[in-house]
Amino acid sequence: MNLMPKRGTVYVVDDDEAVRDSVQWMLEGQDFRVRCFESAETFLARYDPREIGCLLVDIRMHGMSGLDLQDRLMERASPLPIAFVTGHGDVPMAVDTMKKGAMDFIQKPFDEDSLVPLVDRMLEQARSAFAEHQQAANRDALLAKLTGREAQVLERIVAGRLNKQIADDLGISIKTVEAHRANIMEKLGANTVADLLKVALGPGTAKA
Repeated sequence: MNLMPKRGTVYVVDDDEAVRDSVQWMLEGQDFRVRCFESAETFLARYDPREIGCLLVDIRMHGMSGLDLQDRLMERASPLPIAFVTGHGDVPMAVDTMKKGAMDFIQKPFDEDSLVPLVDRMLEQARSAFAEHQQAANRDALLAKLTGREAQVLERIVAGRLNKQIADDLGISIKTVEAHRANIMEKLGANTVADLLKVALGPGTAKA
């Protein structure tokens, strides 16, 4: 028996215990890992942004609402995909949440046939967003290794300036520019200018 769920983690935030139990039962039966929380406050206190997952949250709850939780996550620049559980009267409100980045909403009562495909789509986006987030974090860590002067030189390399032009811009010798350039290449793990641009500008911005 495989004890490790294959399909990813779903966070369920709802102050209705019956809803939490129902969603957990549906999703665990489809091999998802489910973590339930009775309030948005509890979720925020325990949520680990390093874990790939998605969020299914009730739009109306005691205390912090699902809308407030969405705002908090936006403030943290969280890549966590969100879908809202709504009652019939909450549909216009749910549409507004989608304008703020929510993936979808699902009306009560709902069934497995509507819930599972939504969760699958959310987790697919979560995996993509997590990979992009990791790439950005790795890029930032590399760039943080540069000194202030090296960062100035890199900025001009990216702008297409030649060594002589960079030297004139910064009031330093060409040999000093070359030394900075070599240090930059080493610190960023770049073998070519194309590699350098990929780190400086992000993936997909330069091709060898």
